[in-house]
Amino acid sequence: MVFFEVCGPNEALIISGCCHSEPLMVSGGRTFVIPILQQSQRISLNTMTLRIDTDNVYTRLGVPISVTGIAQVKVQGSSKDMLKAAAQQFLGKSERQVEQIAMETLEGHQRAIMGTMTVEEIYKDRKKFSKNVFEVASSDLFNMGIFVVSYTLKDIRDENGYLKALGMARTAEVKKDARIGEAEAKRDAGIREARAMEEKMAATYLNSAEVAKAKRDFELKKAAYDIEVQTKKATSELAYELQAAKTKQAIKEEQMQIKVVERSQQIQVQEQEIARREKELQATVKQPAEAERYRLETIANANMKRVMLEAEAEAESIRVKGEAEAYAIEQKAKAEAEQMAKKADAWKDYQDAAMVDMVLDVLPKIAAEIAAPLSKAKKITMVSSGKGDVGAQKLTGEVMDIMDRIPLLVENMTSVNISKAIKATRV
Repeated sequence: MVFFEVCGPNEALIISGCCHSEPLMVSGGRTFVIPILQQSQRISLNTMTLRIDTDNVYTRLGVPISVTGIAQVKVQGSSKDMLKAAAQQFLGKSERQVEQIAMETLEGHQRAIMGTMTVEEIYKDRKKFSKNVFEVASSDLFNMGIFVVSYTLKDIRDENGYLKALGMARTAEVKKDARIGEAEAKRDAGIREARAMEEKMAATYLNSAEVAKAKRDFELKKAAYDIEVQTKKATSELAYELQAAKTKQAIKEEQMQIKVVERSQQIQVQEQEIARREKELQATVKQPAEAERYRLETIANANMKRVMLEAEAEAESIRVKGEAEAYAIEQKAKAEAEQMAKKADAWKDYQDAAMVDMVLDVLPKIAAEIAAPLSKAKKITMVSSGKGDVGAQKLTGEVMDIMDRIPLLVENMTSVNISKAIKATRV
């Protein structure tokens, strides 16, 4: 058996069970219901009026007040999603229970908004407070499937007289404004009266000023005419002198211009002469000097290179020659050593005779050394007192005297009498 169920426009019918994967929701309509296999439940769509009282809530500045708000809410039957959410939340609950849940939600948001505003803001701008509560509460109730139709702030009260004080302050402010307005009205009246008197006096003074101005204009125009006449007269008298002075000045300027031109030409001539002399000096002095300097530097560099090369060659030659001389000296030294050894052996045998032989060998060398300076002399000047030999004879005699003194010198040095030794060898 199938039942046919109908619901009014203020309620919704929820069918669940067989043949329905999800509950069938019918708002203000009719449908068939199969007993036992299907279950039908109803949810009210009536508008609920909620009185929301929030007592002794501290506002943003710490002043406690109490607020009463009136909200109109209902389960939204036109939206399937909201109806489904309401069925999940409130199906099987009474309308009173739904009201209680919605009222507690609104009261919490109302309390929260009160804590973010001052008493003055709530009192003076009730529309702002209502809007804030409405917007914040609507989002939460929407998730429950409840639509907030309206919210209005009904009453604001406090137990500490804060609102009364605000009213008294406003009353005093209004009274103050009234007194100020009255004083300003009296002031404005006095000002308007004073302005009327001032305008009257100004008109009088303006009339007198116009008369004085007309008189002044007449005197000024007359003085101007007199000045113009006198100026014309003075101009006509000085015109000739001025023209003559201008003519003289023009002549002087022309003369000065001629002098300037002459001076400029002289300067140009001098500059050209200076340029010519500089070119002549460049050609006759600077360029030859530069060429001579370059030639001398080239010669000096060449000489320096030649000297360096010669020095290197001479150093090499000296090195080779030195090695040869060293070898010759070494051989000569060996020979002389052998000769001296032999002489030493002979001296052991002959003693004085050997000494005499040595002296006789050296005498020619001594004579050569004594005569060497004379062989190098280009000119000899001899002065004679008239006694003794003169000329080459005297010079030869002095050399022979030196030779005669040698045996005595040898005897003093070696204790060998050369003359006796020679005689002994002859015997």
